[in-house]
Amino acid sequence: MPDLWMPGATRLDIGDHQPTDGGPAKAIAHITWDRNASAAKPADLVPYEDLRSYFSGSGKGVAPHILWDPFTGRFTQFVPATSRSKSLVDLVGGTRTNRAGSVVIQVEALFFPYCRVGKTVYAELDDTPCKGWADLQDWVHSWGVANAWPMGKPTDFTSHRSESTWESKSGWYGHSQVPENTHQDPGSWPAFVGNTTATPSAKYEPFPGASWFVAGRKSPIVEACRKRLIAVGCGKYQSSANPDVWGSGDERSYAAWQRHLGYAGADADGKPGPTSWAKLQVPNV
Repeated sequence: MPDLWMPGATRLDIGDHQPTDGGPAKAIAHITWDRNASAAKPADLVPYEDLRSYFSGSGKGVAPHILWDPFTGRFTQFVPATSRSKSLVDLVGGTRTNRAGSVVIQVEALFFPYCRVGKTVYAELDDTPCKGWADLQDWVHSWGVANAWPMGKPTDFTSHRSESTWESKSGWYGHSQVPENTHQDPGSWPAFVGNTTATPSAKYEPFPGASWFVAGRKSPIVEACRKRLIAVGCGKYQSSANPDVWGSGDERSYAAWQRHLGYAGADADGKPGPTSWAKLQVPNV
């Protein structure tokens, strides 16, 4: 299983953990934007410690998962990866923005346009050293978040939102791209590094989340999962007449797959997890 807490990050657990809803894994890019500056009037960057204290104190109600300092590579994490955080506006009766995925990992980069660090002024986040970005990208990716921007990589402070894309695609989203929200950040974001072609959504279905697998769940993903379990010799328990509906037989078959991987006891209960799911390699549907 991937690490609930990002390796190397300071762990500052604020509690109030709540589950996500399941679905395509997502990450949300924010900037703190705690001062308004301009090319003519730059302003000093706010100390990292001030933001860390805010998100663990009076700002708990809007805290992200991760506070990232792109100038030093420091990280603080406030809630585990599988919990929702509260950085997004979430309207009653809407898409449950903070929960709409197997994970919805929210990252606040310590930055605002035309911030000054030492004698240097930085107009865009891309201009900063972006220290620690590779480690952050790898940890987020380990949770099934595709190294992709389904609505396009942010390049300016304009908004573009598509609820259908948001509901159906794994990847990174700018705050400016999330339904129900009006913010226009982050304006820019560093490029993906390393091997970015092997994304979970490129060939195989990303893990839809443990809560997604409930009796009666109807989806083409269920049928694709069944076919894979049969292919690896673990599909003999499937009994539903509907090939795309999850049932008790599918759970028993998945338990056989978990035992095949070496799991035992409560770890082989037939409830899919991100590691066993990734190894099953269910084709993208």
